[in-house]
Amino acid sequence: MTASKQPQGRNEALALARKSKRLVAAKGSKITELDLTKRPSDDAILALMLGPTGNLRAPTMRVGDTLYIGFPKEGFPAFSARA
Repeated sequence: MTASKQPQGRNEALALARKSKRLVAAKGSKITELDLTKRPSDDAILALMLGPTGNLRAPTMRVGDTLYIGFPKEGFPAFSARA
């Protein structure tokens, strides 16, 4: 899916998160992990998933039960080490 042609907002982001057990979000060199089975607040989830426009940040991908958001400064190997 191309986000510029089909923007994904708050409701779509939460629906995607509810299908996952873990959220790993990268902003620059900071990587934040949330255990979604512990039911964090919607605001905590959305703060990691949505960009300044209110749409889902890119890249976003789901691998198994883990949802990855953003691109870490070090590249995707940083994600692999935490998986």
